[in-house]
Amino acid sequence: MKLEGKVALVTGASRGIDKAIALAFAREGAHLVVNSSGSSEALDLAVKEISNMGGQCLPSIADVGQMDQVEAMMAVVEKTFQGLDILVNNAGIIRRGNIQTVTEEEWDQVMQVNLKGTFNCCKAASEIMIRQRLGKIINITSVAGKVGDITSAPGYGPSKAAIDNLTKSLALQLAPYNINVNAVAPHAIETEMSAQWSKKKRKSVLEAIPLKRLGKPEEVAAAVLFLASEDSDFITGEILDVNGGYLMD
Repeated sequence: MKLEGKVALVTGASRGIDKAIALAFAREGAHLVVNSSGSSEALDLAVKEISNMGGQCLPSIADVGQMDQVEAMMAVVEKTFQGLDILVNNAGIIRRGNIQTVTEEEWDQVMQVNLKGTFNCCKAASEIMIRQRLGKIINITSVAGKVGDITSAPGYGPSKAAIDNLTKSLALQLAPYNINVNAVAPHAIETEMSAQWSKKKRKSVLEAIPLKRLGKPEEVAAAVLFLASEDSDFITGEILDVNGGYLMD
């Protein structure tokens, strides 16, 4: 097993891509902490499914946009497992609209969760990993951070672009402590969100993807698993595209 005995924290881990990541880690022997901003049936089901696989799974309710809550979450993780090997920053939100309709409050909400939430978790986790002189951080970003996005309100794409830059900056700062920092940038994945697309939108999205299909949450999870495992020990500062060829950079 690639992650046997490793302790992994996955934020926003109750459904879709985030749940697929947690399940992939559990199958590879990791002990899991799955985070959500609030108690929910989806989180309870995710914890139960992971536990039924035989892995140890600890639910954690915390708003990643609030540093005091993140620090409290990390303290529980360290007390329970005596360390943290892997952090996956997946918690995020999106708002629809354009520059004319987006409100200041919506902009702040997206930045608070997506960018500040990622920063908060990286900061708190890195303190543990620096003491260990070992760790893997994987940030879930988006193709929108590289090419922009006309389907979401301004804020989502810029938040993801900032996470890309944060990933590279932290990769440089944390490399001396044997901590790898990478990101995965998905596009057009089969999730609850894409299931709501109109036939016209789905057709236009597929036409722009060389592989002519949407990706699966499990395919994103496989990329994250690679970056979390020893197979990627010589990779840091990378933004890994998982987009069917939509963007080749």
